Amino acid sequence: MKFLRWSVRIHKWVALLVGIQIALWIAGGLVMSAIPIERVRGEHKIAERALPSLDPENLLPLRDAASRAGLDTVSSATLGHLLDMPVWRVSTSAEQIETLNAVTGERLSPIDETLARAVALWDYAETSDIAQVSWIETPPSEYGRPGPVWQVRFADGDRTTLYIDPGRAEVLARRSTTWRFYDFFWKLHVMDYDDGADFNHPLLITAAGAAVFVALSGLILLIIKFRRSILVFRQKVSPRRPSS
Repeated sequence: MKFLRWSVRIHKWVALLVGIQIALWIAGGLVMSAIPIERVRGEHKIAERALPSLDPENLLPLRDAASRAGLDTVSSATLGHLLDMPVWRVSTSAEQIETLNAVTGERLSPIDETLARAVALWDYAETSDIAQVSWIETPPSEYGRPGPVWQVRFADGDRTTLYIDPGRAEVLARRSTTWRFYDFFWKLHVMDYDDGADFNHPLLITAAGAAVFVALSGLILLIIKFRRSILVFRQKVSPRRPSS
């Protein structure tokens, strides 16, 4: 009886400690299942653009483009578009990305505010105006990468914010009120209250282990209590022997 009494007390205290987190796990699961991930990522606000085909005869070879831009070494390169302009995106020995005009060889990076605005408007599918453009050396944690970066915020109801890499001249992150709401519950869900990137840390493992303990101990205590109830019931309904 004493052991059972202490077991019930321990079960109640541990359940009290982890109960709030269990409720947050459930709430986070509800939010993450209710909001489509495509909406969280802002994919519905990406404009669909018909890009022109790349004509090899009109493009500078990578060697010539790098030479005109004054780049001595190139570790890798990809051919793509900046707006409707063909560009080389070149990775240099300094582990930086440089964007070069693939027709003239002109170095376009780091892009200025005017080009950052143009990239943002090219990417954005809706009609809201740009509310603010900021050059940020140390970006907020929601960007998820080191700076510097161009931050372009639109005046829409969802506070859409685009982060444009000045070297790649591309949108690398799309954030919004929906994303921030989702991210808040994600951080509570994984118990990483910094950037939400680590879900293998000791706090989460400990809380999950405590939740498993509460569930199993509660099941065992329920079985013990159920057996005791059956025994008491049998004693009450069993016929008594007549006294001699």
